[in-house]
Amino acid sequence: MERRRVEATRGRRVKGIDAPGALVVRPIESRRDLSRFVGVPWAVYDPNEYPQWVPPLRVQVRGLLDGTNPIWKRMARQLFLAERGGKPIGRIAAIENPAHNEFHGDRIGFFGFFECREDSEAAAALVTAAADWIRDRGLDRIRGPVSPSTNHECGVLVKGFGRHPLFLTPWNPPYYGELLEAAGLEGVKDLLAYPIPLGSDFQLPDSFFEQAERARRASGLTFRDLDLSDADTELERIWEVYHSAWEPNWGFVPMSKEEFFHLGRELKPLLIPRFAFLAEVGGEPAGFLLIVPDFNRILKEIPDGRLFPLGIVKLLLGKRRLRTGRLMALGIRKEFRTRGIFALFAAEAFRRGREYGAVMAEASWILEDNEAMRRPLERLGLSPYRRWRIYQGRTAPILAAAS
Repeated sequence: MERRRVEATRGRRVKGIDAPGALVVRPIESRRDLSRFVGVPWAVYDPNEYPQWVPPLRVQVRGLLDGTNPIWKRMARQLFLAERGGKPIGRIAAIENPAHNEFHGDRIGFFGFFECREDSEAAAALVTAAADWIRDRGLDRIRGPVSPSTNHECGVLVKGFGRHPLFLTPWNPPYYGELLEAAGLEGVKDLLAYPIPLGSDFQLPDSFFEQAERARRASGLTFRDLDLSDADTELERIWEVYHSAWEPNWGFVPMSKEEFFHLGRELKPLLIPRFAFLAEVGGEPAGFLLIVPDFNRILKEIPDGRLFPLGIVKLLLGKRRLRTGRLMALGIRKEFRTRGIFALFAAEAFRRGREYGAVMAEASWILEDNEAMRRPLERLGLSPYRRWRIYQGRTAPILAAAS
């Protein structure tokens, strides 16, 4: 189908379209507009057509976009809304992250919070709006989706559409990747998810536990639950590990301490202590593992995405019955990364999961070229069952080839 380069400027109709349903892409400038931006997914997803979609919590999305969130002390963004006939049909955020560019030596801007109906013209207009904003800030490439950074939801789902998405991972229809490619973007990196069965029909080999025991004796590591009644002290200890353990992986930038504490305080009421545990040597923090319960199973019961008045009750009461989760973070200080250390953490998580009656955990996201993480999982016979893709393109102009 022939595509036209679109002009996505404030309140202007798309070039070449004069029908009453003409496409308009405009920047978000008011609190009312922000509410419309947050509400776009409900205009895109029909639960009958896409039963896998999990409605997000509106307050959570607002919290990520709120100017008081510490992440925006280091970053800047502009939100855009796509409408036809005054009705929202898509959205995108253009993001500048100077910390990323300084650390990686890049001149990249990002896009995130992308949602769109199956409308190639609207998707192209949104990407163009974001690319123009990014180019005007002196950046020559656009990459995403990251919402709003690689420490949050990122990627477009390209494999595993029929499965239930786990908490804080995106789900989208198959056409999303096609929309972004038609808008001039190309895949630049894939992120993987591995399912880890914990039911009685799955057993880790004896050699795995033997390796874990050797690592335990060699390292002197002991494990304990996080004390969530003293969350700030525990966050300080985890921060020591995070700051020491973080590696300069592709595209990732470490959080500032303020961002780290903000995220930790948000996650605190959602955690189950036995799945948020610290490894210590002589009382000093050496590593941590964080598995977040799959609250998506409860969010499916909150179709309007509103936390109040009943959503909060469903979340707090429903946590007790959750038996699946997402392995969201694993950090080990460099001086303790010895042969078998992964087996030691995995064996501890496996033991705790079995005792709790858990049936499955998902390890995500894992970079497609992160062999250090992929190899031990695949030695256990596990295979990636879900894949997300991050896209990239030039900003000057990104849609020239589609003119």
